[in-house]
Amino acid sequence: MDHTIVLLPGDGIGPEVTDAVVHVLERAGAPFVYTTRLAGQAAVDAGKGDTLPEETLQAIREHRLALKGPCTTPIGKGFSSVNVGLRKRLNLYAAVRPVRSLPGVSTRFDGVDLVVVRENTEGLYAGIENEIVDGVIVSMKVATRAACHRIAHWAFRYANQKRRAKVSLFHKANIMKMSDGLLLEEARKVHAIDYSNIAYEELIIDAAHMKLVQDPSRFDIILCENLYGDIVSDLCAGLVGGLGVCPGANFGDDAAVFEAVHGSAPDIAGKKLANPLALLMSAVMLLRHVSDSRADARCAVAAERIEAAYGKALVDGATTRDLGGTLGTFEFADAVVQRL
Repeated sequence: MDHTIVLLPGDGIGPEVTDAVVHVLERAGAPFVYTTRLAGQAAVDAGKGDTLPEETLQAIREHRLALKGPCTTPIGKGFSSVNVGLRKRLNLYAAVRPVRSLPGVSTRFDGVDLVVVRENTEGLYAGIENEIVDGVIVSMKVATRAACHRIAHWAFRYANQKRRAKVSLFHKANIMKMSDGLLLEEARKVHAIDYSNIAYEELIIDAAHMKLVQDPSRFDIILCENLYGDIVSDLCAGLVGGLGVCPGANFGDDAAVFEAVHGSAPDIAGKKLANPLALLMSAVMLLRHVSDSRADARCAVAAERIEAAYGKALVDGATTRDLGGTLGTFEFADAVVQRL
């Protein structure tokens, strides 16, 4: 049987990069069928009355797998983040962003190979804000023992499954002694009781950023609370060429959503210039997840074929403008297909 994937094209450049990725998946023999749903501005424009229609959420709950293009988040006003809403409504508590050097993409660093694991539902990033009196806004940072334990356990288990050697927890518990301190406490328990075979360290996040840009090779898995994880993962993307070459996924106990982590780039929307590689790499993560969780070897084969093909395209100089090339969205997709 093929696997049903909920396709969320998003808005801005989302629909075009999504179409390009589906084209590659189909040509690579991915055993997927797609059911398309709307989210974000696209849902509003279609008259759904909500940026996250219930039919979209229900489809993901039913099929448990989704591939999502970028969605616009207005700055300082307008509707709240669709990404945050998805994570909270579907309890997608673990965000995973692999960051590694790619062949043919020249950067200041070589051999970068790390993974940022981020708690995805709590902290300041959850967006709990109130105006307590005129001109005074309070943002609430929430940390619960259950969520701290859950993400720590997930990170160490992931390290074991992927044969990773070390987990580095970035924190600011010297200042936020209770909230960040709770994550430290739970991570120490999980490490000591269940995963003492994995090396473990704790770093204050400002010093950790300095060490990252000095020598990213010293890191393997980086574990963070929500807001820190968003910032750290973007910094790490800069080590390997930017957000256009970094995939992402959000995992819960009942569903997983794979997504490009870059924005919707409305300035180039519809021009077929956007690089689809980040979403394609996220689709490879989706294939490997299905291969592991549903024991479907076809997905593993398709993932290997696509990864080899886009690697060869990059080495051959078949790249989009953000990587110094001249190809458009679908031209790059065709370059990958030609090398499958």
